[in-house]
Amino acid sequence: MYTGLLGVLPGQTPLISFNEALQYFQTADLSEYMKKIQPTVRRSGLSAVSHLLFGPPRLHRDLHAERDLVLTIAQCPLDNSQQVHVRVLQTIYKKLTGARFDCPLYGSHWEQLGFQGLDPGTDLRAAGVLGLMHLLHMVMDPKILPLAHDIFRLSQHHRQNFPFCLMSLNVTRICIQVLREERVSRECNRRQQVFAVLNDLYVAIYYHLYHVWKTQNKTISDSGFILKEVEALAKKKPKDLFRQLDAHLRERPLPKDLPLEIWTHHPAEQRIETHEGSHAQARAICFTGVCEQQVQEDRLI
Repeated sequence: MYTGLLGVLPGQTPLISFNEALQYFQTADLSEYMKKIQPTVRRSGLSAVSHLLFGPPRLHRDLHAERDLVLTIAQCPLDNSQQVHVRVLQTIYKKLTGARFDCPLYGSHWEQLGFQGLDPGTDLRAAGVLGLMHLLHMVMDPKILPLAHDIFRLSQHHRQNFPFCLMSLNVTRICIQVLREERVSRECNRRQQVFAVLNDLYVAIYYHLYHVWKTQNKTISDSGFILKEVEALAKKKPKDLFRQLDAHLRERPLPKDLPLEIWTHHPAEQRIETHEGSHAQARAICFTGVCEQQVQEDRLI
């Protein structure tokens, strides 16, 4: 009898692709969460006039439904009674750690991946299940998975460590805000897609953050400042982020055999110790505060 979904015994839940998970959300009843979305930032007075005259182009009307679905998923909490939700979570865990069996739905192993506590769902306030969908996209795309491993390895560094999943949720939060401010509408209109563009933006932002963090020897104490810089760049020059990511993926050849185990240089004892240190530091500087979703109106004062 399979009991993995209940978190009682380990099982072998099949991996789930991004498209399969997306198909579930496209057909699920999300009306409860759709009522909560704010498709665009509210503007009034001179701010509204300025945005209309000089701001980015508006999203094509035929893409509004896809945009609204993105924002609705961002309102959905993790539901451990939903098999698709659980498969998404288990897939992320397995692809990052190389594990072959399911892990319990609650436990300290989620802290080692960079969540704040024993239950991943408690960290999804600002990003909802969209935060997990972005992670799923990154770990299930064979061209991007090596980058995910690189970022994850750096998050375990003895000095430059940071909470990997929580940082990822902050990147998703930035993507949500960029979408609501219509900063990627031009690219969405050009490609006639919203999800795909936002997935690429998520990876591009996380790559840029990783590159800055690694090359400039940043630590967890720099996280708030870096996230603000990255958000400003994503809003002003998203094309630059896309180009940087494309250049990185072209320069790095895809390995023939993707590793099943990424802990080669991180013994278990060191892994737990360093990440617990990251987790403690994150709590000390209120890292979660950076991930609060912005819902205030945008006014020109």
